Amino acid sequence: MDYELTLSVGSLRLAVSSASDLGLVRKVNEDSFFADPPVFVVADGMGGHSFGDRASQSVAATFAAASPPQGLPSVEDVVSTIRDSNSAVVGLAGNDVAGTVSGTTLAGLALIAAGDDCHWMAFNVGDSRVYSWDGRALEQVTVDHSAVQELLDLGEISLREVATHPFRNVVTRAIGVGIDVDPDVWLLPLGGRQLFLVCSDGLTKELDDDQIASILADRFHLPEGQSVADRLVAAALAAGGSDNVTVVVVDSELAGSVHTADEETVDRGMPHHLEETRPRK
Repeated sequence: MDYELTLSVGSLRLAVSSASDLGLVRKVNEDSFFADPPVFVVADGMGGHSFGDRASQSVAATFAAASPPQGLPSVEDVVSTIRDSNSAVVGLAGNDVAGTVSGTTLAGLALIAAGDDCHWMAFNVGDSRVYSWDGRALEQVTVDHSAVQELLDLGEISLREVATHPFRNVVTRAIGVGIDVDPDVWLLPLGGRQLFLVCSDGLTKELDDDQIASILADRFHLPEGQSVADRLVAAALAAGGSDNVTVVVVDSELAGSVHTADEETVDRGMPHHLEETRPRK
C-alpha cells in the first residue's frame, strides 16, 4: 500500500507491505500485526501458553483502536497504548485455567510528533525486532529482551552457542505477564530515504542479517504481485518455516531530501534457529 502524509517538515511518501504465515510446523498462527500509518506493530503470541494467538490479536486490536484519525501521536501516546495492550492481555487471563499465562512479544514503529518536529519511534517488549536499512547496511534497532541476549552482552556465550543454549527460548520481558510493562524506546531522525523492517522471530530464526539485507536490496526486482514482505516470508518458509513468521516493511521518503541509493549489503551473522518463546519465571 502507498500513502502520502503531509507533515510540518514536508511530504512523506510511504510504501508499506505486510505478510504473515503459519509456517510449516505450527498448527496455529499466534502472530498478529497492525500496519496503518502512522503506526506499525508485530506481536508474537508465546507458544506453549494459553491463548497466545488471542494475546497477540488483542495487542493489534488495541493499537488499531488507538490509531489517531488525523495527526501524529506523541511518544507518550504510544507508550500509553503499549500499557493499554498489556492491560488487555492481562485481562485475558481471567478466563484461563488457574496458573496459565497469556503473553506476547511486541515490536513496533511509529511516526510521532515532538513539538514542531517529527521522528520515527521504534519500540519493543521481548524478542520481536525492528531493523533499519539505509541501502548499504542492515541495523537491528531494538535489543532483544531474552536470556541469551543477556548472556551475549556479558560475554558468557558466543553467537554460535545461541541456537543450542538451554535458555534460547526464554524472554525476559513480555506483554501480559505482569501488571506493569517496561518497553524500550528509540527515537530516530526522519529524513531522506529510509526503510524499516518489523518482524517476529519466525523470520530471524530462518534468515540471517545478510540474507534479509539481500532481499531488501533486491526489492525493486520482485515478480509482479509479490511484495518485499511476501518475499521475506517466502524465504523464511523455504529455509525451514519452523515458526509463525510475520513481517511489516515500511519504505519512506521525505520529499526534497537527499536519499541513499541501494548499493550494497552487510553481513551481520545472527542465529538461524531459536525455539518457542516463553517468559522467564
